[in-house]
Amino acid sequence: MKFSFQKYHGAGNDFIMVNCLTNNIILNQEQISFLCSRHLGIGADGLIKLLPSETHDFSMIYYNADGNEGSMCGNGGRSVAAFAFREGITGKKMKFTAYDGEHEAVILQSSDDCFEVKLSMKDVQVENPDNSFLIVDTGSPHYVGRVDNLADYDVNQFGRSIRFDTILAPEGVNVNFMEKIESQIFLRTYERGVENETLSCGTGVTAAAIAASLWFGGNSHDIITSGGDLHVDFDRTENCFSNIVLIGPVKFVYEGNISI
Repeated sequence: MKFSFQKYHGAGNDFIMVNCLTNNIILNQEQISFLCSRHLGIGADGLIKLLPSETHDFSMIYYNADGNEGSMCGNGGRSVAAFAFREGITGKKMKFTAYDGEHEAVILQSSDDCFEVKLSMKDVQVENPDNSFLIVDTGSPHYVGRVDNLADYDVNQFGRSIRFDTILAPEGVNVNFMEKIESQIFLRTYERGVENETLSCGTGVTAAAIAASLWFGGNSHDIITSGGDLHVDFDRTENCFSNIVLIGPVKFVYEGNISI
């Protein structure tokens, strides 16, 4: 089977995009894992199918790099919005469905193959917040912990131990480590399904911004990741967060065809 694809990344979080509006490309777990392999396939943190929807502009299905269908991916949602806009599927404003329900996206800026995309995220209610760590679902489940010396922190070792902790089994969580240095917030993420540190994670950044609000105050935070800076705005009433938006860069990388 031969099909076309495009490659995008949102702050270094990279995805294979497949347009399935007129022809659904059927891929199994093994094939998706192969395509996402950086040594054997195209290479990506995940694969996204853009599918037709009767009620929205389109529907998004996200697959982790291990080939399994994943939950919501924030950077993937921003990237698929740029993909839809660049392909002329939508205008600058769009609505689509994903694992966790409806999302709205707006292309704030576009220049050549670079985009600035705003994405609405699901409302969040935090149960039993702690001063040192937080577990919250922002479309995907996330652990956010505060650490020192984040630049030297072994994210894969400690992230893997928390991700596979028996208390969190069987699904596990994505694991984020945060450090606040003066007024800046830095974040590194170990993603389940990728089973490695990624350059950024949109739902993880959203979780970190919520944690930052609980720990430091505020309803707007810039989060610095290895792949770039992302911005999160929200309304907050005690431990309830609504009108959450994730804003950041997306870049079209290349397009091609592959046989599998």
